[in-house]
Amino acid sequence: MMRKSWAGAAVLTLVLALAACGGEDAAKKAETKAAAGSGASTLTVTVATATLQNLPRTVTASGNVSAWEEVPVGAETGGLTATGVFVDEGSYVRQGQPLVQMNPALLQAQLRQQQAAVQTAEANAARDDAALGRAQELKERGFLSQAGLDTALANQRASQANLAAARASLSETRTRLSQATIRAPVSGLVISRSVTRGQIISPGTELFRIVRDGRLELDAQVPETELRLVRAGQSAVISSDQVGETTGTVRIVTPEVNPETRLGVARIALRGGGFRPGMFARARIQVGDQPAVTVPTASVLYRENRAGVFVMGTDGRAHFRPVTVLSRAADRTAVSGIEAGVRVVVEGAGFLGEGDRVTVAGARPAAAPARAAARAPAAAAKK
Repeated sequence: MMRKSWAGAAVLTLVLALAACGGEDAAKKAETKAAAGSGASTLTVTVATATLQNLPRTVTASGNVSAWEEVPVGAETGGLTATGVFVDEGSYVRQGQPLVQMNPALLQAQLRQQQAAVQTAEANAARDDAALGRAQELKERGFLSQAGLDTALANQRASQANLAAARASLSETRTRLSQATIRAPVSGLVISRSVTRGQIISPGTELFRIVRDGRLELDAQVPETELRLVRAGQSAVISSDQVGETTGTVRIVTPEVNPETRLGVARIALRGGGFRPGMFARARIQVGDQPAVTVPTASVLYRENRAGVFVMGTDGRAHFRPVTVLSRAADRTAVSGIEAGVRVVVEGAGFLGEGDRVTVAGARPAAAPARAAARAPAAAAKK
């Protein structure tokens, strides 16, 4: 009987030991299978929350430099030869400064002729005035009929009319003679010249083009989504790879948007600099403090030339979300495309792929409870 009892106890102990070993192996196999089935990265990362802040906002735009006001200069009197051209492109002229001198010989001859015609008309008018005076005196004495007085009056009026016509012709000739010297209508910078010495100038032909007061402005093309932020009077920094930077002020924002490009135009008056009409330049317009969603600068990545951040999903996976960078600082970057309160990956974001499973540093791993539950039967069997 004793031998049978010891044999039964040994068999029971062996069975329990095998069961315990089998349970622990099963738990390990379950953990391995779960890890293999996940197929995701187990990289440990840090996360931060996107917040809404009021930040100095800058609108970036680009466009071509143009004249604030271009003034064409032409000839009012034509058919004369240019005998002198006094300015060239790039010259700064003052209002009233001579630009071109045309040959005045013909007009001077006409002027002398008109002066002689005026003298003749003045003499005739003086003669008819005297004749009218005598006729009125004779009429009062009864020695002249009413018809004779009317004739004297008509002659006097005709001579006065001839004198007025002669004086008007003289004034016209003097005006044309003064127009033989073409002068600058405004002060400004000459940007084009299309006249040469010896050229016969026709009336209305454009000879010069002047930028009034030398003022230039940038026709900045602003996206319609940001056009509402730009206002007249806001300051801007204008830059060009050729001439460097200068400052400016938004003069006006045009009231329409191009339906094809979806761009509006902000005209920015430039202050100094070596800019010239037609140059390409960029502008950074300071539009004041604006609410914006900000994330840590280290969380912003570039994938396929697109900015974006990895956003933590509810399933513990990281998903790439494209964003638009509005402004960038050393620690925080303002973006659009995500909402405030979203958790973004900071450290370790550069090693992630779309949909990778991650472990957040400082958080309890999700696999720990499952591992403890799998090991519980084995521990109970050992006892």
